[in-house]
Formats: sequence, C-alpha cells, structure tokens
Amino acid sequence: MLAKANRVTSATDYRRLVRSGRRARGALTLAYGRRTGSDDPLRVGVIVARNVGGAVVRNRVRRRIKAAAWSLTGEVAGLDVVVRALPAAAGAPWPELAGEVRDHVTTLAATVRR
Repeated sequence: MLAKANRVTSATDYRRLVRSGRRARGALTLAYGRRTGSDDPLRVGVIVARNVGGAVVRNRVRRRIKAAAWSLTGEVAGLDVVVRALPAAAGAPWPELAGEVRDHVTTLAATVRR
C-alpha cells in the first residue's frame, strides 16, 4: 500500500501529468511522468480502465501496480508518475508487470526534466 505522501490524489494532478507529462510505453502499461522538487517523494497514480477487464481484474491490476511502485519509493524521489494499465496487463504475470513499472519509473526519472 502506498502512503498518502506517495500517491497522486487530485484530478488536476492526473490531468496535468497525462496531458503534459513525458511518456514511456510498454506492452502492459503506459506511464506519464513529470519532475517535481528534488526533495519531494515519488508520487504514483494508477489508471485502470474498463477495457482491462471486470471489477475484480481491474482491482487486482491496480493493487499489483501500486505494490510495484511501493518498492520504488525509497529509490526514486522528485517525480510524479501516472501508470495507465493496458488490457494485456490483466493476464500478465507479477514479475513481468512489476519489471515494466520499475523500468518506466527509472526511465522517466532519468529523462524527465522539471
């Protein structure tokens, strides 16, 4: 579970990140990232649309993405990320999904400017 300080919570922040954030695309997810202050923690938001599956499947995908992001909170700082699950994420094994989220966050942390 992500701590409150590590979550993107407002609709304005989601909109800003999706519209103007840098993108990283994989087979299972699409991530949007934007730099914040260097002292700010990593903040992660998750979008799982109905095209991913039913409610149970969507919630499982959402929990898995949050768990993968939680493991990165100590390593990455000063970045806001929104991860959008693609339909293929519903049937993906945990290591593959977690690896892709890790790749997106580390790539965005290295390439995104303020």
